[in-house]
Amino acid sequence: MAYIPLSGLSLRDIEYVVAVDDLRNFSRAAERCGVSQAGLSEQVRKLEALLDVTIFERSRRHVAPTPDGTRLIALCRDVLVSARTLIEVARARSGPLDGVLRIGVIATLGPYYIPGLLPRLRQKYPQLSLQLTESMTAPMLHKLRHNELDLVLAALPLGSDALHAEPLFEEPFLGVFPRNHALTQTDELSLEELGGSDLLLLEDGHCLRDQALSVCGLSEHGSQRLATSLEMLWHMVGAGEGYSLIPQLALRNRAEMAELVDVRPMTGASRTIGLVWRGSDPRGPAFREFAAFLRDHVPSDCTPIE
Repeated sequence: MAYIPLSGLSLRDIEYVVAVDDLRNFSRAAERCGVSQAGLSEQVRKLEALLDVTIFERSRRHVAPTPDGTRLIALCRDVLVSARTLIEVARARSGPLDGVLRIGVIATLGPYYIPGLLPRLRQKYPQLSLQLTESMTAPMLHKLRHNELDLVLAALPLGSDALHAEPLFEEPFLGVFPRNHALTQTDELSLEELGGSDLLLLEDGHCLRDQALSVCGLSEHGSQRLATSLEMLWHMVGAGEGYSLIPQLALRNRAEMAELVDVRPMTGASRTIGLVWRGSDPRGPAFREFAAFLRDHVPSDCTPIE
């Protein structure tokens, strides 16, 4: 293969292309990249000319990649991941867990787990600066794969060969019912008794929704009612709208709900919380040590996974 010089190819221009694809808007892409729209547009056009490919189809109201552009953008993303990995390898020489660490946490875990963990992290890793993001599992894993996050705390399994997952602890599920609900009138409550139209779930996209269905051995059906957040789920139960499964840690600081709900332990109902990172990340050994630290400081109402 003939030698092809790379002098005209700029990582910055590749970053511009990925930003336009992410946002489908040249103005917002320019704002994210910290440049003028005219400057970004000109650099994208220069890259198209260098590659002899039209990457984006443009109109006043529409920006979308062409078929050739779609293939090239996927390669652009790979190039950026490799470039950032190069920087991470260099930085690892001065301490892999020094500086900024970007961690994503699933929304049904973050508010109940992170506040108690932060003081221990500051003591153990005084040089670490945390950037915490709370969201649903899928968008956080997308950011992790594209090097926009370093780690994700999520419920396992994830089913991705490209990501490494280190189990940390088992978090029990609790049954939460309105006061005097029929299912709370027996001494023992089994998972087999749950189901039907009274079961409240989170909206599609929340991993807790899938976990609740899986634990109860149920499939989707149209009569199930949905909540937009775990907070809303609590209030719906308290208002007598139905019952649900709640992660153990979410029970903390819930004194205001004590008169409105009955909380019941559920035998054999739990979820596995793990720490996830890219399998190619050179900081893997340091992340395993970090996972071990988290495993040593599991909340008292959860069970560490050895």
